Amino acid sequence: MLKYSVGLDISSKSINGCLSTIDNGQKVTVKTTHTFANSKAGFKSMDTWIRKNWKDQSIPLVICMEATGNYHESCSLYLFEKGYSVSVVLPNKAKNYLRSLGNKSKNDSIDAKGLAQMGAEQCLSIWSPFGRFFYELRSLTRHHQSLQEQKTSSKNQLHAIKNGMYSSKAVEKQLESMIKLIDKQLEQLEIAIKNLLQTEKEVWEKVCNICMIKGVGVLTTAILLAETNGFELFENSKQLVSYSGYDVIENQSGKHNGKTKISKKGNSRIRRAMFMPAFQAVTYQVKPFCNLFDRTFEKHGLK
Repeated sequence: MLKYSVGLDISSKSINGCLSTIDNGQKVTVKTTHTFANSKAGFKSMDTWIRKNWKDQSIPLVICMEATGNYHESCSLYLFEKGYSVSVVLPNKAKNYLRSLGNKSKNDSIDAKGLAQMGAEQCLSIWSPFGRFFYELRSLTRHHQSLQEQKTSSKNQLHAIKNGMYSSKAVEKQLESMIKLIDKQLEQLEIAIKNLLQTEKEVWEKVCNICMIKGVGVLTTAILLAETNGFELFENSKQLVSYSGYDVIENQSGKHNGKTKISKKGNSRIRRAMFMPAFQAVTYQVKPFCNLFDRTFEKHGLK
């Protein structure tokens, strides 16, 4: 036997678990399944279940789960703190793998079995939790983005109402009040983000250095730090580029030679935060960034 693998399909209330093994012939065998509550009591029961069925603890065991909103976070943290090797895979990666197995049906137990097989067959990256500081920073920056989207939506509605055949003063007044409230909340959030960054002296010094780049402000830097856990898991720039969805994919086969483009299969919040700074760097010819843009444009003719 080469490895034990536990697949967990997690929802808001329950967790479907499947424990499988893989042998030297790459044959995956389901050993046992169980359903637990998505709660502290359920996590304790799961820990007991895993240790009971992990017959030979000299053989490695990995736990594979899908990132499902925030529902997986408490479970993954509990198992991590218990010393297990936990892998959290992106939904699209899990979906593509499960589809490759050829299962026509889909339910929680089938997904748990598929995730267990994925953990057994593949060498997945081991997950580590966000620190409390960066987790709180991420909550603040993501709520800021959510409010910005609400503000844009309200402004669009107000514009439509004012330019319609007939106007509604009551609706206009409510939308204007809502926009003012959101503006106030955005201001409060920006103060909270700055105050939180200043609680970590080393982080704040780096933020100030980065903000010396024209077009990059405290909020942009905070988003980058929050979405990358302070760049802790990145060993080189290529990993960061791929994580952000900036990696270039080719479109060439035989005589066909299509345009290359970025994959956009990464963290969209980072790309959103970096759009305006990148735009300003090119517009105002901020070196060395504008030089890179010019070289890329001359080589590929793409902006």
